[in-house]
Amino acid sequence: MSVTKLPGTKLSSKEMYSLPGLVESAPQAKYDFSAGPTISRFLQGLKEGKILGRKCPRCGRIYVPPRDYCEYCHVALTDWVEVPDTGTVHTAVVSYISVRRERLEKPEVIGVIRLDVPGYPPNSYEFAGLFHRLCVPPEEAMSDEVIGMKVRARWKPKEQRTGSILDIECFEPVR
Repeated sequence: MSVTKLPGTKLSSKEMYSLPGLVESAPQAKYDFSAGPTISRFLQGLKEGKILGRKCPRCGRIYVPPRDYCEYCHVALTDWVEVPDTGTVHTAVVSYISVRRERLEKPEVIGVIRLDVPGYPPNSYEFAGLFHRLCVPPEEAMSDEVIGMKVRARWKPKEQRTGSILDIECFEPVR
């Protein structure tokens, strides 16, 4: 047996938003979030102008952003290492909307940066990297020039850093 018509009355958008108590305003939810010791240390490193990762004592993989356990060896990661703030663009996209789903006045280029961390084969899909803004015009990102481009982190001035991923303004081309 299949249902071809659902019971009930369909409401228009106007009717839906006029129902008292149902959809009156945006919820004012407030959250407390703890980054925890691993991500807190990573963020402190960003405030100091460093990208920190964790290295597996068994297989040698370096995780950026850092993790607590190696996903291959299942051992605790205790060794911290500073990794270069240079890398290669692995993927890129032009975004016309913000993280809050609002239209941007000027589109941004976002990409995955494969950091120049020793020990990872150059053509492997396994790598240490970050998802971040790229300092390139959208027109350039829509061409074949961006994928594979060498980039370097552009850091905010030291006095403006807060311990956030946004302490890196973007990754700019190394020319």
